[in-house]
Amino acid sequence: MDLKLDGKRALIAGGSMGIGKAVAGLLAEEGAHVAIVGRDAARARAVAEDIAARHRVTAIASPCDTGQDASVSAMGRDVADRLGGIDIVVNCAAEPAGQARPPSTSELDHAYLDRHMNVKVMGYLRVAQAAMPHMVRQGWGRIISVSGTGMYRPGDTAGAIRNAGVVAMSKNLAHDLAGTGVTTSVVHPGMTRTEKVDAMLQARAEAAGHGFEDELDLLAKATLNGVLPDAMDMARIIAFLASPLSSAINGEVITATGGRPGVITY
Repeated sequence: MDLKLDGKRALIAGGSMGIGKAVAGLLAEEGAHVAIVGRDAARARAVAEDIAARHRVTAIASPCDTGQDASVSAMGRDVADRLGGIDIVVNCAAEPAGQARPPSTSELDHAYLDRHMNVKVMGYLRVAQAAMPHMVRQGWGRIISVSGTGMYRPGDTAGAIRNAGVVAMSKNLAHDLAGTGVTTSVVHPGMTRTEKVDAMLQARAEAAGHGFEDELDLLAKATLNGVLPDAMDMARIIAFLASPLSSAINGEVITATGGRPGVITY
C-alpha cells in the first residue's frame, strides 16, 4: 500500500531510540524527510546519518530537551527551516514505563509527578505547539502521540495520570484544530520490545536466575497473540496514522498490545 508520504516532512521527538527510531526509519522508507529530535545530540546525529544513507531522503538531527520551553521553540524553528516546513509530528520522547517499581499513591511526591508530567504531557504539547502553525498554514498535518496502557490499570499513579493527560491533550487539540486539515491521534502500546525493554528483561532474567528468552516468553504468553510486539509493530501503526489515508481518525486512541486477555475497554 502506498501511504502517500513521499516528500512529507516529519518531526520525531524521541526519534533516536526505540519506537521513535523505528518510526523514523519507516517514514523515511515511505519517502518522508525526517528530523530526529532527542536530548543526546550524538545519538540523534548517528540515526539521522544512517537513515540518510539508507533512504533517498533528507534526514537531520535537532537536539532538544522537550521539558524546556526555549529548547522546543528553537528546535521547531530549526526543523522547519532545514526541512522547509513540518507536516507530521510523532511524540514519543518520554521515559518508558516498567523500568523500575513505581511509587504508590501514598509514596508519590510532587517532584516525581511534576517530572513525568513536564516531559510527557507538557513536552508533547510543546512539540505540537511548535509545529501547529506550519500545519495550519498549509492546511494539512498529523500529530501522533505515543502514550501507554498504564492509564487503564492501577499500580502506577504517575503513569496513569500522565497517559490520561496525553489523551486529554490530544482530544482537545483535535477540537481546536477542527476544519484545518490537521488531525491528532494517540497510540497506546503495551509492553513493547525496544532497546531499553530488552535491557530491563535481561536484568530481570539474571535476577530470577533464568535466561532472557524465558523472561520474554513469560510476557509473550500474557498476550492473546502469544508474541510480544516490538518497535516496528508500533511503527507500522504510526506510519498509517501519519498518512493522508488516516483522515477518518481524529482525536482517537489506538491500543496496540498484542491482545490483553480478560480486559474490555470502551
